[in-house]
Amino acid sequence: MEKQDKLYRTAFALAMFTIFYNIVEGLVSTYLGFEDESLALFGFGSDSFIEVISGLGIAHMILRIQKNPDSNRDNFERTALRITGVAFYLLVAGLVVSSVYNIWTGHKPVTTFWGVIISAISILIMWILVWWKRKVGRQLNSAPILADANCTLVCVYMSIILLVSSGVYEIFKIPYIDSIGTLGLAYFAFSEGKECFEKARTNKHCGCTE
Repeated sequence: MEKQDKLYRTAFALAMFTIFYNIVEGLVSTYLGFEDESLALFGFGSDSFIEVISGLGIAHMILRIQKNPDSNRDNFERTALRITGVAFYLLVAGLVVSSVYNIWTGHKPVTTFWGVIISAISILIMWILVWWKRKVGRQLNSAPILADANCTLVCVYMSIILLVSSGVYEIFKIPYIDSIGTLGLAYFAFSEGKECFEKARTNKHCGCTE
């Protein structure tokens, strides 16, 4: 029992770290994205803020299943999922419209250097979180925690898109690549939003890897 409680404390600590990391990542990315006129970096940072809302629901979930592993989602988690889903859809609309506008006007970022740096750091940290969450989830035999670990992979995919688009633009200065990368981020944001509403309506776990 003591070992199980320790594992749940670790899972909660990982959830809280994810929240605080996304706050910092969101602040830095949106600021630098705005300064460098990189829509992909700005959109990436905006997504990080939405992940904070999702993270609050995850932290609450861990406390709930620690008390009762067989319990279903409560109103707090369902509300957090709906708010997160709406936020993702709003983000998608903003990113798609802005991307099309930038392509239409021929807008280019000042630089995407910071997009390369931030995305590389994010890939490393998110992979560590995925590995650690999976380890704790397996030890607890907890489907919800394992599902959260799998969903964290979406953050890795989005970081890879930012890394590729930022890296290609920084090296080759290919027009519209920042906007194309932004559309890639919008695709994953839409998928996450859809997933949130599906989970809010049911008790199923994340299907991000399906």
